[in-house]
Amino acid sequence: MKQKYFAALALLALTITACTTRDSAEANGTKPNTLTAREKAAGWILLFNGENLNGWHNFKSDTIRPGWQVKDGTLACVDPKNAGDIVTAEKFAGFELELEYNISHAGNSGIMYHVTDEGSAAWATGPEFQLEDNVEAHDPVRCGWLYALYQPPADPKTGKPLDATKPVGEWNHVRLVISPEKCEHVINGVKYFDYVLGSEDFNNRVAKSKFGKMPLFAKSDRGYIALQGDHGQVAFRNIKIRPLAK
Repeated sequence: MKQKYFAALALLALTITACTTRDSAEANGTKPNTLTAREKAAGWILLFNGENLNGWHNFKSDTIRPGWQVKDGTLACVDPKNAGDIVTAEKFAGFELELEYNISHAGNSGIMYHVTDEGSAAWATGPEFQLEDNVEAHDPVRCGWLYALYQPPADPKTGKPLDATKPVGEWNHVRLVISPEKCEHVINGVKYFDYVLGSEDFNNRVAKSKFGKMPLFAKSDRGYIALQGDHGQVAFRNIKIRPLAK
């Protein structure tokens, strides 16, 4: 009963925050889930239009389960038990990805990239940018880390790994850059770390992790962007990507 109570409160918080922020943005003359003329000229592509689920489908499926819904201009996982991971229609190699997320109480989600259909699950091929409530979520891998592989350095003020996330109910901004030269994880303008896919350091870390037993993990240099939808409620908006030239 207690768990259902917190889930209901979390969903209500996501809905209220989405409505409030949307109204505030429109009052300032900007509309969520749109691109400016400058962004379009720079090559940015909108991955979610705020109105429907076009451009997304469940992993290894042509459809999308009802646990994913458009709510108040957000792409929301409202029922993790009937959602599953969703992926983009297109595949991407190098790119800059930006989005905002709003996580529920004790919520856990993630952004995976270079996901291919050859794996048994999205995470069997695609590295994951972890998203979660850093205060109440049970997973020790915190928000912004590359799951089981990289984490930010210690914050001198706390002695704990750097944490630039905002509290549950507030929107957080993610910037993920994936390129052959360097990959970067950034939350709310704070860079956590960088790494090089396929480098000796990266491969050594993979070998020592649970992914070392997955022969297809991080082997493709091109694939879908995936959003995790089986660990908690979460809402996304302003999802945009800029493919990088090879």
